[in-house]
Amino acid sequence: MPMKFVCTQCGYESAKWLGRCPSCGEWNTFREMKSTEKSKTWVSPTLKSSPVQIRKVKELVSKEQRRHESGLSEWDRVLGGGLVAGSLVLMGGDPGIGKSTLALQIAARIAQKGVSVLYASGEESVDQILARAQRLQIETEHLWIVSLSAISDILEVAKDLHPAVLFVDSIQTVIREENPSPPGSVSQVRDCGVTFLQFAKQTQTTVVMIGHVTKDGTLAGPRTLEHMVDVVLYLEGHPTGLRILRATKNRFGSVDEVGLFEMSERGLQEIQDPSGLFLVQRKKPQPGVVVIPVMEGIRPLLLEVEALVAHTPFSMPQRNVTGFEMRRLAMILALIENRVGVSLRAYDVFVNVTRGMRITESAADLGVALAILSSYFKKPLPTKTVVLGELGLTGEVRPIREMKRRLTEAKRLGFRKVILPAGVDLNAQKGIEVIPVSTIQEAVESCFS
Repeated sequence: MPMKFVCTQCGYESAKWLGRCPSCGEWNTFREMKSTEKSKTWVSPTLKSSPVQIRKVKELVSKEQRRHESGLSEWDRVLGGGLVAGSLVLMGGDPGIGKSTLALQIAARIAQKGVSVLYASGEESVDQILARAQRLQIETEHLWIVSLSAISDILEVAKDLHPAVLFVDSIQTVIREENPSPPGSVSQVRDCGVTFLQFAKQTQTTVVMIGHVTKDGTLAGPRTLEHMVDVVLYLEGHPTGLRILRATKNRFGSVDEVGLFEMSERGLQEIQDPSGLFLVQRKKPQPGVVVIPVMEGIRPLLLEVEALVAHTPFSMPQRNVTGFEMRRLAMILALIENRVGVSLRAYDVFVNVTRGMRITESAADLGVALAILSSYFKKPLPTKTVVLGELGLTGEVRPIREMKRRLTEAKRLGFRKVILPAGVDLNAQKGIEVIPVSTIQEAVESCFS
């Protein structure tokens, strides 16, 4: 009987054994198989093909999408209002970041609303999951837990229970028996993903798959699943101990929202007031400290930027930055020397964003410049003042996006003065003094004259 060789990583077929797969580039992954063995995606008996229905768009009646809300506002915000019925969701993140904990919390919250939920784990036993549920103080009658790794067994259980939401932890541990590839391989992940997709669309069951991020930052293989799922979520860690949930793909909502959590003994707790968490409480203003409203997705956050300018006895001054881009700092220092007339060639400059945060947007340019000059002049900025604006190479202060959102957050936290680009229409903003500036020179004069 003729034989063939199949790559266990990507499914590439060859008539002879190869040391390196020409498709995925992996070494020693070819396995000998009979040529009559076919690699077909397993389909549950419940997933029978239905008659094809062709409809005109104008005949379709628009109806609101049915969603399963968890009551955890940070999770529901990122998803656009909750899990959509019949959708396929992929949640990824580094090992140990809290994916399983968050998934079990969401499953329990949805079940508490009377919705049937099945949590299938291939990584942990039922006793391990129950121990976590006890630690999280989860008690609900509509949440079922099972420890299985074969996709046929998982779907058979789902056929009997008819859950509205199915959690799979994780997709790398689920296998299809007909596929000879090892668990977690590209071939297994792809086949299992297609099967769950069919199951979700034909039964209107929401399927949430958990996936690990590999060393090179990809999710469940080289983006094997991201093109076929409806929603892609990433749970990221942060130096401050926070957990940030982002949506990089969402067919039912925006991808600009982010959810903020912190790990505690009772699992991931949502943070309702992140700006208050990042601000340092001081009795009086200090030189070199500026508060800047930045955007994390579409959520405004107020962050403190600290700058220290100190004379150096050495010929090469230091430029140390934490939480800000070094190239933008070099541009800001050049603008300070050429447009303001302050030379910092004989001074060390240190810039730090407090609480371990990182600023990536250009809206912080003016704030960083004023923080440096505040430390140089040893004069603090006016009390309760925030600064925002992008700097151009000619020294002009350019407008930025989401201005009203930033100022609303600043006003909520008690700030009463803002230095911002001139020409911005803020007639609807009341209760906060606006100081418009067109150039960096005007900003310096308004603060240190």
